[in-house]
Amino acid sequence: MKYEQIDKKLFIHNRKKFINELQPNSIAIFNSNDIITTGADSTTPFVQHRDIFYLSGVDQEESILVLFPDCKDEKHREVLFLKETNETIAIWEGEKLNEKQAFEVSGIKTVYWLSDFDRIFETLMTTAENVYLNTNEHHRASKEVENRDDRFRAQCKAQFPVHTYKRSAPIMHKIRSVKHPIEIELMQKACKITEKGVKRVLSFLKPGVMEYNLEAELMHEFLNNRSKGFSYTPIIASGYSACVLHYIENNKECKDGDVILMDFGAEYANYASDLTRSFPVNGKFTDRQKAVYNSVLKVKKEATKLLVPGTLMGEYHVKVGKLMEVELLTLGLITKEDIKNQDPKWPAYKKYFMHGTSHFIGLDTHDLGLYSEPIKAGMVFTVEPGIYIPEENIGIRLEDDVVVQEKGEPFNMMQNIPIEVEEIEALMRK
Repeated sequence: MKYEQIDKKLFIHNRKKFINELQPNSIAIFNSNDIITTGADSTTPFVQHRDIFYLSGVDQEESILVLFPDCKDEKHREVLFLKETNETIAIWEGEKLNEKQAFEVSGIKTVYWLSDFDRIFETLMTTAENVYLNTNEHHRASKEVENRDDRFRAQCKAQFPVHTYKRSAPIMHKIRSVKHPIEIELMQKACKITEKGVKRVLSFLKPGVMEYNLEAELMHEFLNNRSKGFSYTPIIASGYSACVLHYIENNKECKDGDVILMDFGAEYANYASDLTRSFPVNGKFTDRQKAVYNSVLKVKKEATKLLVPGTLMGEYHVKVGKLMEVELLTLGLITKEDIKNQDPKWPAYKKYFMHGTSHFIGLDTHDLGLYSEPIKAGMVFTVEPGIYIPEENIGIRLEDDVVVQEKGEPFNMMQNIPIEVEEIEALMRK
């Protein structure tokens, strides 16, 4: 791994949180992700399943975590099953975790090779009553591709049909949404790497540069700072492309007079950052660009103040919509008549601001969390309003990652990244 080893007390803490939510005499199983093939003998770089990483810190393929807190045999209350390492694997693929290293990473003392799984798991199941199986229940999940958890669920239910089966996902949504201080530190590190990327890319931005040149400079900076790279596919969108919400081609020329919208973030230790900034390609905003920019910035600042404990996300988005409505009226993009005649299900402001303002962020860019529950201290959200005017070739979005506090405004982990018009123009003049 490129990142420095994480203190195992994080994963010990996370397992305790999960176990506290289990019913008595329950066993829970978590699998690593598959290595995805691309054709012939090629594969994509391995990305660990976030749930097993969250609970163990193990960041390698073909791993299984079993939690059985009420097991009579104390050594089987927490068990890791890992791919067996040997000299051949070490030469061809690199070393895998051994028992001692697995304990140093996870804090789990009992470690077996995968070849022992069927035998030991069958023994454990004879005394377990409830079986918690893992599923991807994110509201934006893509489920076309079957994974190891999917295959294990089918296998387990076929082999042990009369056990009581339960879902781990609701527990994971609950406990992953509130971050441990170590998680906040890791996310802050990802944000600091992103900050370095911004400062690097600003020195390369000028008319005639290609969008992919800027993407390359960001990747250069990320890799030089122990990041694997982008935490999601970056959007480097100049001119009209900034009005395409998920533009990822990044293949156009940055032209004089345009604004470029850059939505990207570095990952660090599997934790995501998520930033958006909008910069004038030639270093200076036009009056109209500046007016739109400052409207977005005003909404962002006011929206951030609303992220306090007890807030419901549904109510939050309505309030942000009202803030945006005022700005769009001021910019002459909508009228009072538009508001009077609007469809309540798709308000007038949605013509120019059609996406949500905030989402959970953590191990996933769109992290797990219960949107129906009130916000709590320790949750981390993006704040990302935008105004998109295709007919004027202007798309402005501004986004930071903030940590909800017990009292007062959220802490902005990206507070040192330039965002005011004056500081952006001053930096670009240099």
